[in-house]
Amino acid sequence: MNMMTAKELTRIILAKEEIFILDVRNENDYNDWKIEGESVEIINIPYFDLLDGVDEALNKLPDGKKLLVVCAKEGSSKFIAEQIVDAGRTNVHYLEGGMKAWSEYLEPVKIGDLKDGGSLYQFVRIGKGCLSYMVLSKGEAAVIDTLRMTDVFEQFAKEQGAQIKHTLDTHLHADHISGGRKLAEQSGATYWLPPKDAAEVTFDYEKLEEGQDITIGSTTLRIQPIYSPGHTIGSTSFIIDDQYLLTGDILFIESIGRPDLAGKAGDWVGDLRNTLYNRYKELSQDLIVLPAHFGKVTELGEGGRVMAKLSDLFLHNPGLNIQQEKDFRSAVTENLPPQPNAYQEIRQTNMGRITPSEEEQREMEIGPNRCAVHDK
Repeated sequence: MNMMTAKELTRIILAKEEIFILDVRNENDYNDWKIEGESVEIINIPYFDLLDGVDEALNKLPDGKKLLVVCAKEGSSKFIAEQIVDAGRTNVHYLEGGMKAWSEYLEPVKIGDLKDGGSLYQFVRIGKGCLSYMVLSKGEAAVIDTLRMTDVFEQFAKEQGAQIKHTLDTHLHADHISGGRKLAEQSGATYWLPPKDAAEVTFDYEKLEEGQDITIGSTTLRIQPIYSPGHTIGSTSFIIDDQYLLTGDILFIESIGRPDLAGKAGDWVGDLRNTLYNRYKELSQDLIVLPAHFGKVTELGEGGRVMAKLSDLFLHNPGLNIQQEKDFRSAVTENLPPQPNAYQEIRQTNMGRITPSEEEQREMEIGPNRCAVHDK
C-alpha cells in the first residue's frame, strides 16, 4: 500500500492518466464535493459500510487499475486501503491528508512570458477551483487573488529570485479566505483592494482604482486596473502587459460571475451586464482571459492552464450570449447553484471583522467554490 500526495494526484489528473477512486466519506459530503478529472473514475462507499469488511467494495473495484482510497483527513482511507491490500489487491494507494490536503494544494503553471522579460504564472487550486496569479519581472513580483496558503507564494518567489512587492485582490472574496493582506505583511509588500468593496474593512490598504497603474520590476510592465463591477460592487479586472486580462470572478471560461453573494443580486445585475456586454466588448478581443476560478475540470486546458481568448468567449460562453436584458436578469438571479459554504463568515474574515483560527479557516473553505452562475 502506498501513500499518494495531493501533488502526485494533481499530476495524474493533469496528465489525464487513468485512476480509480474509492471515496469513503459519507454520502452528503461526497455529493457536495469530490475529486474530478477527465480520466478519473470514482465511486462512494461510506466508511461505516466497510467496517465489517471490504467484500462489498472489492466487487466494484477494477483489478489492476491504479486505486486511490480517499476520506476527509486520511485515517479512514488508510485503514480501508490496508484491508483492500490484505484481500490481495495491488496498486492500492491512500490520499495523504485526505480531502483537507486536496482542498489546499496549489499547482503553479506557467502562462507565458512577458514582452520585456519576466513571466506570468497561474496557481491552480485544483481541489477547490480557485486560481491565483504571480507576475514576475526583474526580481520583483506581484501576487493577484492570493490564497490562504501564503507560504507557497513566498517559496515560489524565492525560487524565482524575486521579492514580492504587491499583493492585489480583484474583489472582496466570498468563497475563500484571501491571503493577500497576510502575504503583504510577511513580505513587506503593499496590499491593494478596490475601495468600493472595502467599506467595512478594519485594516489599512491601498486603493485599487482605474487610472492607478501599478508597475513591477520595470516601468514597462503595467498592471492596469479596469473597474468591472457586477460580482461585487468593487470588482476590478487587470490588463497585464497588454496581453492578459485577469477577470477575477466576473468572467470565467464556461460561465460568468454571480451577483448574489453580498445579497445585492437585484442591484448589481445591471452592473454585471454592463461590464460583460459593454466594457469587455471595448477591450482588445485578442486579450487572454485569466479568471480567478474554474467550475468544472473541463475548463482545465493543456498542462492545467485555465485560459481563453476574449473573442472566443464572446462566441462560446453562454453567459456572454444572452441577448435580452430580462433573460439575462433572470439567468443571473434565479435558479442559481447553492451559495459557497460559510460564505458570510468568509466575507467577514476578509474584511478583518472576525479572525478564525487556522483550523476554523480550513473548515470554512471545505467544498467547491460556486462563484459562477452555471456551476450546478
